[in-house]
Parts: sequence; C-alpha cells; structure tokens
Amino acid sequence: MTEVRNLYAGYNGSDIIRNVNFMVEKGECLCVLGPNGCGKSTLLKSIAHIIDYRGQVLVDGNDISAVPRRELARTIALLSQNMQVFFPYTVYETVSMGRYAYSQGFLKNLSAEDTAIINDTLKKLELWDSRNRMIDQLSGGTLQRVFLAKTLAQTPRVILLDEPANHLDLKHQIALLDYLKAWVTENDTCLIGVFHDLNLARYFGDTAVVLDKGTITANGKIEEVLNSEVLEAAYGIDIRAFMLKTLERWK
Repeated sequence: MTEVRNLYAGYNGSDIIRNVNFMVEKGECLCVLGPNGCGKSTLLKSIAHIIDYRGQVLVDGNDISAVPRRELARTIALLSQNMQVFFPYTVYETVSMGRYAYSQGFLKNLSAEDTAIINDTLKKLELWDSRNRMIDQLSGGTLQRVFLAKTLAQTPRVILLDEPANHLDLKHQIALLDYLKAWVTENDTCLIGVFHDLNLARYFGDTAVVLDKGTITANGKIEEVLNSEVLEAAYGIDIRAFMLKTLERWK
C-alpha cells in the first residue's frame, strides 16, 4: 500500500501542491486528474523523492525519506513526460538500465533473472524485434514504449506514470493500458498515473484524485469522481455534457 500524508512540495520556496492526502492499495490503479498547472507532475516527483517535500510518503508502512537511493529505485519507478535521448543506446541496452539497482555495475553482470525480466518485458511490449535498434532512430510512440519497458524492468512496488499513453495511437494506447492493468494485478503492485484524457482514465483507473490549484478537491472511486461536479469546477467546463454531446456524433 502507498500512502501520502500532508504532502507539500514546490520550487524555489513556493509550494505547488499543498496538504495532499490519499492512499493506493496493492493491485490498484489511481488516476491523477486536473487542469494544466495544477501540480500533477510535481506530485509524482515528490512521491519519487526527486524533489524535496514536506509530509510523508509511505510504501508498505515505510517512510521513503529514510530509504537508501538504491533501495528506493527498487521500490518506486517514475516514467516522466520528457523522453530525452542523450546517448544512442540500443533498445535492449536502454531497457537493461531498469535493472541497474539490482546489478553491480552499469550494464554489467546481469544475472539470469535480470536477463529473463528484460527479455520478457521486451516481448510483452512488442519491442523484441527492435531490441538491437538505436533509440535515436525510433518514432515517438515506440520510444515511449521503450522507456515504459525500462520502468517496468525495475520491477518496482510503486509505478508512477506521467501521461503513459502520450505519443501512442489509439490501438497502442488501449493495448498499453491493458498490459499495465494486468501487470499491476499480477505483481501485486500499485500504480499512480497522470491522465489528461478522461476517457482513458475512466477505462483504466480504479480510483482517482482531482487536483485543482495544488489541492485535492475529489478523491474516490473513478466512476464517482468522474460523475462529480468537482470536475466542472476544476476544468471550467461541463465535461459530462461535452462527452455525451460528442458520443451523439457516433450514432
């Protein structure tokens, strides 16, 4: 279980998120919703302990602030929106980096277990045939799947995803979300993902929180949150009416 208690975080001495509280059970997918600039990415960076924060982040009752960095990398994995390619590694080498916290050196001494996890992840994300390609030659959608494969290869207990379906076409969006849902259930982990597409959030999520101006304004089962008037207040539009109007065009 992951629990966030009284979390405050921001930049240059100014809080972007304030007094954030929620829990995510094992096997559960939580969607973080809200308009641009409300603090969604800041929240993920805080939980991953990439930026400083006040409050507590607990994983299975353990405060992550006291966890050594290598152990933290085995506990929490974050896939951010920024897919920057600094060095032209192969797909296989990039995914192998997800096992760094378990190995004795960079891309060295991979165990049989490491290799099995890497190979299995590549195959399940349909990257096996591309394993020897250089990542600076890939499309945005394929590159997104490579970085996701690297994240899952960490075999973390908590997965943090910032717009996980970004750059993917609809077919691969659905396939990816189905795979993530099964992965979370089978591995008894929990997932916290930022979503802008509310249809994908409704399809994927078990629970949701809505951030508005840095604070949580709704927290609960996904169907309850998406039917809430809180969404209209956060986004400044009657989202339910808009969705129904759009669906009418498919008849």
